[in-house]
Amino acid sequence: MKTAQPQEKSQRALYEAASQGLRMLAADPRCREAFTVPGSLLQDLASPAARRYVLAAGRDEFLVHLKVLRDKAYRIAVEFVGEENDDPADVERVVDEYLAVLAEEPLPGQLGFDLSNLGLAVSRELAERNTARITRAAAGRGAEVVLSMERAPAVDGVLGAYRDLAADHPNLGVTLQAYLHRTPSDLDSIPLEGRKIRLVKGAFSAPADIALGRGPALDERYLGLAAELVDRGARLSLATQDATVLAAARDRGLLDRVDEIEMLHGVRPALLRQYRELGHACRIYATYGENWWLHLLHRLAEHPPMVLTALADIAERHLDGRHAVGAHY
Repeated sequence: MKTAQPQEKSQRALYEAASQGLRMLAADPRCREAFTVPGSLLQDLASPAARRYVLAAGRDEFLVHLKVLRDKAYRIAVEFVGEENDDPADVERVVDEYLAVLAEEPLPGQLGFDLSNLGLAVSRELAERNTARITRAAAGRGAEVVLSMERAPAVDGVLGAYRDLAADHPNLGVTLQAYLHRTPSDLDSIPLEGRKIRLVKGAFSAPADIALGRGPALDERYLGLAAELVDRGARLSLATQDATVLAAARDRGLLDRVDEIEMLHGVRPALLRQYRELGHACRIYATYGENWWLHLLHRLAEHPPMVLTALADIAERHLDGRHAVGAHY
């Protein structure tokens, strides 16, 4: 990989620090509590910025937008935003929402969700039962489910649930986080061959003894894991918005071996369009719903210069047409 010049290193260090700060805000319980208070000022102020990344608050509007993106020849993954849900009634409403969206047209070809939004905070058994219900319904419509990955303390629960369910649900896959030191050894403990594996760098803040920080070492680990996963027969979704990593993957021939390139909706649409126009299968990870605080902060952390765009969105909140769905894709 080309060595960065001193000025590039300085800018990258600033971006890494900004990403860390945004992830800390996302995890701060005071912010999350302030967001969920009825009539939340935080929610009202930040909502114009969230609309760039969250397609809609409700399902009907979301499905209309979904068709716009599908018509541009993108694959789509769908998530109803939310996590860390310990209210059984709310968990059931989330499951019902996924079952409802599977019954709609256009059919979402892939679903993604956090197990903590499906009951993992209550018990792993509840999360597994709910995942099985959704995954069976998805199989009936020819769709896949790829479990999202969560903070380091939840990794054992997510991977355990995936192992428990995988044999009976061939349409079930999982997300792996390259930044965790444990991930290379985790490859030996889960089904890989023929499975959809979504490889991300890792969105959560974690100490150095658990995870690598952003930088060249993480880039190299990400690319190494990607190569190993395709060598072991996984259908790999290369889920990154990092132009440097994608260029390195192209130079190493990896882009011709992966199942697809995936990016989060709204983060770097022009970059994803560039790879689609080069003939690569590309997926947009699209979300909807009202519980978007963590989603917004994590999207900004993926590409910190977008903080300036978010501030401009807030300043121009009266310009309702500025987030035309599909723009730049």
